[in-house]
Amino acid sequence: MAKGKFERTKPHVNIGTIGHVDHGKTSLTAAITKYFGEYKRYDQIDAAPEEKARGITISTAHVEYETANRHYAHVDCPGHADYVKNMITGAAQMDGAILVVSAADGPMPQTREHILLARQVGVPSIVVFLNKVDQVDDAELLELVELEVRELLTKNEFPGDDIPIVKGSALAALEDSNKTIGEDAIRELMAQVDAYI
Repeated sequence: MAKGKFERTKPHVNIGTIGHVDHGKTSLTAAITKYFGEYKRYDQIDAAPEEKARGITISTAHVEYETANRHYAHVDCPGHADYVKNMITGAAQMDGAILVVSAADGPMPQTREHILLARQVGVPSIVVFLNKVDQVDDAELLELVELEVRELLTKNEFPGDDIPIVKGSALAALEDSNKTIGEDAIRELMAQVDAYI
């Protein structure tokens, strides 16, 4: 997509990535910009020197992109507990969130915290991206993780049974190493975000 201002002819939606540290929120954000906006590499999103040194996101980062139907302003929220306050300020104006969960690890402490915070600050809708599916060989384990995520969402008063869950790999999308779990999954994720949020 060419550099420059986005045409504001499409509905504007504020969205963000939430989830546990190292589950792939920033990689997913970079992958989305690769297909739907002006591509921002991981290190362009994770820009603060302390973030680069530690390989984590501390402050919220903002990117923009658009699908055929909408223009998105996207906040990449930090995963670390110490920085959750930053997330709340970023999430307060979110129309929806993409919950990123590593298929290899399943829901972790910050996954739970972020879902609870999303509920508390009134984030209306969540779509789930089950990331790092290439690290899981067992289909049953993948199903188990999905079930656990759905239960966690339901427990926090989100419609866990109805929430779209897309399985893929942000890294595969960034590296063009597997189109099915890479680009195709990112495109499917944004189709679900368009429809559900």
